[in-house]
Amino acid sequence: MSATLANPLNLLGMSRQRLAEQFERWGERGFRATQLVRWIHQRGVTDFSAMTDLSKALRQHLAAEAIVRPPEVALERGSDDGTVKWVMRLADGNAIETVFIPEDDRGTLCVSSQVGCALDCTFCSTAQQGFNRNLTADEIIGQIWMANRRLPVPEGRSRAVTNVVFMGMGEPLANFEALVEAIDLMLDDHAYGLSKRRVTVSTSGLVPALDRLGGVTDVALAVSLHAPNDELRDRLVPINRKYPIRELLQACRRYTRDGGHHHRVTFEYVLLAGINDQPEHAQQLIDLLREIPCKVNLIPFNPFPGAPFARPSLNAVRAFERLLAEAGFVTIVRRTRGDDIDAACGQLIGQVMDRSNRPARMIRLHAELPVQPGASA
Repeated sequence: MSATLANPLNLLGMSRQRLAEQFERWGERGFRATQLVRWIHQRGVTDFSAMTDLSKALRQHLAAEAIVRPPEVALERGSDDGTVKWVMRLADGNAIETVFIPEDDRGTLCVSSQVGCALDCTFCSTAQQGFNRNLTADEIIGQIWMANRRLPVPEGRSRAVTNVVFMGMGEPLANFEALVEAIDLMLDDHAYGLSKRRVTVSTSGLVPALDRLGGVTDVALAVSLHAPNDELRDRLVPINRKYPIRELLQACRRYTRDGGHHHRVTFEYVLLAGINDQPEHAQQLIDLLREIPCKVNLIPFNPFPGAPFARPSLNAVRAFERLLAEAGFVTIVRRTRGDDIDAACGQLIGQVMDRSNRPARMIRLHAELPVQPGASA
């Protein structure tokens, strides 16, 4: 059914294939989709009347039936280290957060995939906010569209955003269809033209969806592990109770082995003082990951109000890193970026009209975990 003026069709998040199908339903040639994708994503044009290589009749039809509408930027904050955080208002009144992290050789955009998060990871402030809904594909791709419009392009690059990581609000694999459509546009040479190794999907461990992902794309994979055994991970990442570590790692092996073309897995490990940062935890992690092509990102905990955790000492972080490195693992301690604007890993909160009764459940979960004293370097 065609869109109406009261309910226009947002074309921003539609892949080239879906646009071609839509054009054919309108009685237009499918190749017009390529032209439209270039106008929207490469040139940043939202006004159909400005798309001069489309016929006047088609432009009028598009203006009557469709729109190109990204999320509205409600707030922009810059960090002392160059990180930029945007709060983006959605049409239903919810808000999400998106973070840009500049480096000398890249510009990484951390995008959200849901309003809030339906998982209960106890060390993440997004989890405190509860969950409202999945983002649509246009709300996901709108984050990169907006960032490329607002950021300066460094000398020697064609665009500001060179890398995208699905590490913002939400569990990407719980929003599978919109995730895949957004990835299609990110990889499309007529849209953003990112290479597969520059797009990373992070998951807390939804095993069936991870297997589905391996069947449709081979973008980079990051797994939020955070514990080296089921007993501890059950408490920190409750989805582990449904898909325990053994099942998750088997899915990771399938992802890296199928066809021999997938990248190695990056395991994310938030270090919590006195909880999962001891030498015995490092040794368990070494034993656990020994047979999997991977690297390990260690993330010192980024505090937020009410969290029952503390950041470990610098000595503890270095000792943990050293044990992994000596065992032959590529190990990186992630440098905290944007914590002065609450844009660091685990600090994104947005504005969520919670439908999950999360605050009460989080209080019960926190009661299971001892509050750890802070540790200085």
